[in-house]
Amino acid sequence: MEKRHLNVVCAVVKQGDKYLCTQRLRSNKKYESELWKFPGGKVKTGENDYEALIREIREEMDWDVYVGRKLGSVEHEYPDYVITLTAYECRGSEKPFRLFSHLDAKWLTVEKLCSLRWTDADRKLIDAIDFNQQ
Repeated sequence: MEKRHLNVVCAVVKQGDKYLCTQRLRSNKKYESELWKFPGGKVKTGENDYEALIREIREEMDWDVYVGRKLGSVEHEYPDYVITLTAYECRGSEKPFRLFSHLDAKWLTVEKLCSLRWTDADRKLIDAIDFNQQ
């Protein structure tokens, strides 16, 4: 049986020399439970990437982001679905965010990103993005 395919977008938000990282909630799927990711989510039918990213960040964090250029895209096959994850350079609004759909959030420098346990797709994305171009 063919696995379902998900288009997912994420925000690479930079503040000074640090990037926003968010920790997923606990789940019964070990390959994503409590692992770290860039904030974002699934693109719904009829939405473009920009609309999906703005909606997802509002829903998950009650935060407005300004979506900029595309930074990169990777594909990864998980046990029950295939994901295409696309990252966009984003800037957050001045007001602080709140975590509705995450356990934790951290601001880390590029050098410290590897200190977290990332989802496989986000790990691929980190390897694919040229953070020196930010």
